Order: sequence, then C-alpha cells, then structure tokens
Amino acid sequence: MSAKLNRRTAVLGIIAAATVSGLPEVDIPAQAEEDPGLASRFQDLSRNGNATCSAKFTESIATMPPMSRIKGSCCSPMEMKRYVEQVKGLTKYRAIAMIPPDPYDIAAPTAQQMMPYYDRQLTAEEQRRYDFAMANSNEKGPCCCPCWRWKLYGGLAKYLIREHGFTGEQIVDVWNLSDGCGGNG
Repeated sequence: MSAKLNRRTAVLGIIAAATVSGLPEVDIPAQAEEDPGLASRFQDLSRNGNATCSAKFTESIATMPPMSRIKGSCCSPMEMKRYVEQVKGLTKYRAIAMIPPDPYDIAAPTAQQMMPYYDRQLTAEEQRRYDFAMANSNEKGPCCCPCWRWKLYGGLAKYLIREHGFTGEQIVDVWNLSDGCGGNG
C-alpha cells in the first residue's frame, strides 16, 4: 500500500470515528489529507480545549505548571480549513521560538513569558509599528476580545518589534495567522 493511500486511510479513519461517535463530520481539506497528524491534532484540539476568555483563566496562566498547554479556541468552534491555513502559514516563523507554531496549542511557559511584555513601553517608532498592526489586523488587535490571547499576542508583538525588528505588516501577518478565536478568520 502506498504512503499516500495510508495517509488518506488514516484521515478517513478519523472522520469515521467522529461520525460513529455522533460528533459532526468535518470537511478535511486536501492539505490535511497529506498530513494525518494535522487532522488528528485538529480533532483533539477542537474537542478537548481548556481555553476560555474569562479573567479567572487569564489569571491561572501565571501558575500553570511548565508542562501545561493552553488548548482549543476561545470564542467559536475551530474550522479545519482555517486551522490548516494557520498552521501551514506559521511555519515561516519557526525560527522564532516565541511564536507558537499552533495557535490552538500553546505551551504555558510561552504564555507566561510573553504576557508581561504586553505592559512594556515602546519607543515612538516601535509604537507606530504596533499601532499599524492594531489598525490593520483582521480583529483590529491581537484577538477578538481583551482576554489572555490579547495579552499574550499583544506582548508577543512588542517582543517581536523590540527584539526582532518586526514591522507593523509582519505583526499583522503573525496576528492574522495566530487568531485562536475559532471560526474562519
């Protein structure tokens, strides 16, 4: 049996398991058929998330153990097609460890490290880049509401501007690819 056929069989098995379990069937884009691990991660994250937009959840991040992960979407159900686009798009930033490669599966230590950056002051030029991102990202900010993601990705933006010289356009790209609110972006 060819490797491509094995991958397709694995993806179809995931869909069949969801259908048998009474969960809604998802539309698996062609790109995910080439990566059954991606389809499997989507299934897990879309059904087993722990993230919420509450202030209590935001406060809890500071005390999460080092092996903890923040999983799932906050506001709307995840969509497979959008998830594939995001994960594939974020690969261009894999050289920067602080940019989560999966916006729906974030290591707690990354969140703990980036959230304090949100309160950092930027120079006037750096602030112009940040303001550009605020005005031009899909959500008009790092997230759809001022929750933990807003602080994490707002802090990440300040870190990227300060430490990596990111432009406002690059921050827009990171934020749009990292939108973890769910839905189709």
